Amino acid sequence: MTNSTDLLAALAGLEPGSELAQAREVREAATRHAQGSYQLLFGQSDDDFSLAERFAIAALVAGRQGAADLQAHYAQRAQPLDNSPRHQLALEFARRLTLEPVSAGPQHIAALADAGWRARAIVTLAQLVGFVNFQLRLLAGLHLLQGESLSRENHSAGTASRWHTASRTASGKPAPDAFTRRQLGWEPWLAAKPLAEFSEQEQATLAHFGHSDSDYFRLLGRNLPLLEQRTLTDKGIFYSAGGLARAERELAATVASKVNGCIYCASVHARKAAQLAKESDAIDRLLDVQPGAALSENQSPRWAALIDFAAGLSATPVNVTSTQLQQVRAQGLTTLELLDLVQSTAFFAWANRLMLTLGEPFLLTDN
Repeated sequence: MTNSTDLLAALAGLEPGSELAQAREVREAATRHAQGSYQLLFGQSDDDFSLAERFAIAALVAGRQGAADLQAHYAQRAQPLDNSPRHQLALEFARRLTLEPVSAGPQHIAALADAGWRARAIVTLAQLVGFVNFQLRLLAGLHLLQGESLSRENHSAGTASRWHTASRTASGKPAPDAFTRRQLGWEPWLAAKPLAEFSEQEQATLAHFGHSDSDYFRLLGRNLPLLEQRTLTDKGIFYSAGGLARAERELAATVASKVNGCIYCASVHARKAAQLAKESDAIDRLLDVQPGAALSENQSPRWAALIDFAAGLSATPVNVTSTQLQQVRAQGLTTLELLDLVQSTAFFAWANRLMLTLGEPFLLTDN
């Protein structure tokens, strides 16, 4: 992949042949499919959600977090949105997903539908907001790894967010009210697309990734090409050989989920991190951190440095600093391992926002 077809490399001013550029070549699948997700989101022809609307919303999402280079890129092709309910509700939806995704509820999905947003367009809107939040954090990480100080150098330990504490879901199922390593269910607030409504080829794509029986993935499958690119980005970040230990990539995902208040994502990735690292007690201490408390307390020096960095990168707005990077480097991480840490953390700015805004977790009765 050349810089001419790699938006993030161009915006970051990544020097071809540099150690960081070489690390991104090693992670070619993640690099290629992140770019593929961008090309689909901002290249699809869709009468329900125009490109002009997409660029405008993307520019506003990037601007809200001070990502000036990314905002300028999107603003070049944006057109002003009007005061119609369609546009104003979309902007409010994007604001909520960006600044406080844990505050999303089924009523916000219903409001979009009432304003004329169809199911596929709602899914694409949520994907777009999540993707830009991923993209701006990955870009911030690339700037930092090149030795650039970000505009905010206010070093403070990353803290846990609030989370849902209701005892029941919107449909009346028992809901988790604390972070856990238990396996959870998840139910959508917008109907998943029935498997029978996918074409034979589309069903084969879902089956290839193990998505056929998942309400979550059949919901995202309302825009199946985008789901495919997102899944391949995920696999390129978390399943590639070498670099940062898989357990520590899962740790980064868990930290991001604590920062964003996503109980479901944390349950999946905390369970994986605990199993792979054989550090159940350390993971449970992380899950038990209360809102406003530092996530890295009572951890080993290495994990404390990783957690503090991931929490800063997950914050809204991004608040990761050169000091936090130095603390991670002091643990002996290579450039490839640092890139893995950035990408694993940044991806969950996307994943959490989809999980939190399109549905909610529930307790399974058999575990």
